[in-house]
Amino acid sequence: MDFEFSPKVKELQAKVAAFMERHVYPKENRYWEEADENRAKGNPWIPTRIVEELKPKARAEGLWNLWRPKAHGGALTNLEYAPLCEIMGRVTWAPEVFNCSAPDTGNMEVLLRYGSSEQQKAWLTPLLEGEIRSAFLMTEPGVASSDATNIQCRIERKGDEYVINGHKWWSSGAGDPRCRIYIVMGKTDPENPNRHQQQSQILVPSDAPGVKVTRALQVFGFDDAPHGHMEVTLKDVRVPATNMLLGEGRGFEIAQGRLGPGRIHHCMRIIGQAERALELMCKRLKSRVAFGKAVSQQSIWHERVAESRIMLEQARLLTLKAAHMMDTVGNKAARAEIAMIKVLAPNMAQQVIDWAIQAHGGGGVCQEFPLAWMYSWNRTLRLADGPDEVHRAQIAKIELGKYL
Repeated sequence: MDFEFSPKVKELQAKVAAFMERHVYPKENRYWEEADENRAKGNPWIPTRIVEELKPKARAEGLWNLWRPKAHGGALTNLEYAPLCEIMGRVTWAPEVFNCSAPDTGNMEVLLRYGSSEQQKAWLTPLLEGEIRSAFLMTEPGVASSDATNIQCRIERKGDEYVINGHKWWSSGAGDPRCRIYIVMGKTDPENPNRHQQQSQILVPSDAPGVKVTRALQVFGFDDAPHGHMEVTLKDVRVPATNMLLGEGRGFEIAQGRLGPGRIHHCMRIIGQAERALELMCKRLKSRVAFGKAVSQQSIWHERVAESRIMLEQARLLTLKAAHMMDTVGNKAARAEIAMIKVLAPNMAQQVIDWAIQAHGGGGVCQEFPLAWMYSWNRTLRLADGPDEVHRAQIAKIELGKYL
């Protein structure tokens, strides 16, 4: 086994890390300050100036759309992109600077893999250019959406149009004024005996008549602006039949193509945040004195620092293995590893960040340090893209299946 990254990847790692040092870390709090200013003016969803200022800089340095799969016009494999994603993920808002943020990367992946040439021209091109943003509407408040076959949003063919009626929530980014297109998952054939062929995915412009963003959902009591997560209703929304992605009944097929790479990206971003949390923890422990000696000399912190390093290395290696398998044997063969990292990485990061918060005392839960933002962002990822329980069930099913 060769654990060495290629010279190309090492060069990109150095470039991304240098960009973060020069442009992102020094201005990390400015992002939140701008969001607070916009909130005070009555609209927290206005895009921050800092991100818009940094995008041209990232693009000029060749650090734009690095997520794009090699099989679809990009320069990197999943394994090559993963360590870059880790560096970007060290600051929660930084991936957008490189046009590498969710949900846009997943939505662009869908359009690259499954979109028609007309759909790609209308929506993929402006997304790749960073001119617009997008949202993915799957989860619903009325059903247990961890089982996506429960989804009740209805997509009905009426002549040359589809009519959509549904109620969605946790539609991340749908409140952003730049959000121009939704990918909506709903049922086109609810009576199909194959429950995984009842669903389809369709493109819905955010300004289509009948689309209404009803409210922003809070995360741990905060609005999570400026990105945010919206509740959206669709009432008799009409779109051209040509907006259907791939074909009726193929929604689950599209979802699997979308979620595999997305989970690698999420997990590597999480690992980046956990790595940074451990750095902050160690620096804090070395700089603080309690009861006559440095806090870093307290044995309980030796245990926590050591355990953090062990868990981080485990999560990184398994995530890189999953990325390698996706590149070499495909998403289906890598489904157990993809499920494993989706459980492992957020739980690991939640623990490491929690210990880092504890090491910082009261400072750990306020805006003085990025740990509180990291914690809330990472905790939601134990639910996003499927809860822990669903992934564990899949892992167990695959494992038990070996012995039938």
